[in-house]
Amino acid sequence: MPHDVVVGIDGSTQSAAAAGWAAREARRNGLALRMVHVAGGEVDALECDLGGGSALPRPVAAIRDRITAALPELAVSCEIVPGNPAYALAATSRRSSVLVLGSRGLGGFTGLLVGSVGLRAAARTDCPVVLVPAGAGGPAESGGPAGPDVTDEPAAAPGEVVVGVQGDRPCDAVLAFAFQHAAATGARLRVMESRDTYHGPYTTEAPVGVREIGESLAASEQVRLQDALARWRDKFPGVRTEAQVCAWSPGRMLVEASRTASLVVLGRRAPAHPMAGPRLGAVAQSVLHHTHCPVAVVPHR
Repeated sequence: MPHDVVVGIDGSTQSAAAAGWAAREARRNGLALRMVHVAGGEVDALECDLGGGSALPRPVAAIRDRITAALPELAVSCEIVPGNPAYALAATSRRSSVLVLGSRGLGGFTGLLVGSVGLRAAARTDCPVVLVPAGAGGPAESGGPAGPDVTDEPAAAPGEVVVGVQGDRPCDAVLAFAFQHAAATGARLRVMESRDTYHGPYTTEAPVGVREIGESLAASEQVRLQDALARWRDKFPGVRTEAQVCAWSPGRMLVEASRTASLVVLGRRAPAHPMAGPRLGAVAQSVLHHTHCPVAVVPHR
C-alpha cells in the first residue's frame, strides 16, 4: 500500500511549486512527504549539511525548511540520490502514491513547458506523475523558492478536475485517480471525450433533416458516456460530475479545458511487453507541453 508522496526538487521556483502541490496532496491524504534531490555530478559548493552524512544545496534545503515549518504535523523526509534524474526519480517513487515534478527546472527553456526529465519520468514510472507547470503553482512562484506561501491552500474554490477518457472503454485507474482527487479537494469533475462530429450524408426514410440526425447521434454519445460513469458516481456520490463529448481533437480539448481547471488527468498505457521501451502518446505530450494547469499522467494496462 502506498505510504508517501514523492516530489523531485532542484531548488528552482518550479520545483518549489511542485513541492507545495505535493505537500498539500500528502496532508489531504494523511501520507508522508518524501523530497528527493537528484545529484548527477559533484555536489554544489553551496550546500548545507543535513546530518547523517547527506548534504543538499541551500535552495533545496530552504524548500524543505519552509514545508516543515508550515506543516509541523506532516512527516517529511529529504534526501539526495545520485544518478540520472528521470531514472532515479522513477525508481525512488516505485511504491509511492504519486510522483510530483515541476515542469521546468533550472535548465528549462521558453516554449515547451516540460523538459526532458519530466517527459522521461512520466513515461516510465509505475505510479501517477503530476507535473506542475510554470505559472500554475499559485502564490509559491511569486515568492520564489524561499517564499512564504508554498503550502497555502487556494483561498477560492478549487478549479474543476478534468479527465480525458475513451467512453467505449474507460480506464478504471484513470477514473479512480480523477474521482479520488476531486473528492479530496471538493472540486467538480468534468469527464471529457473527443469524438468526431457527424457530418453525414445520412440515408433515412424518416422526415427529419441532416441537422436533427446529427444532434440525435451526438446525444446518444453523451448518454453512452453518462452510462459509463454510472458506477463511479455511485462510488463517489459527493463528487459533482459533468460528462462532455467534444468535437475537438483530444489534445486541443484538454489544453483548452486546462485554462480553468485545477488539474487535468490523462492515461498512459504501459507497454504490453516487458522489453518494450516506455513512451508517452501524442495526446499526452501535446497536453504536457501546452497545459495551463498541473497534469496527472496515470499509468494503466
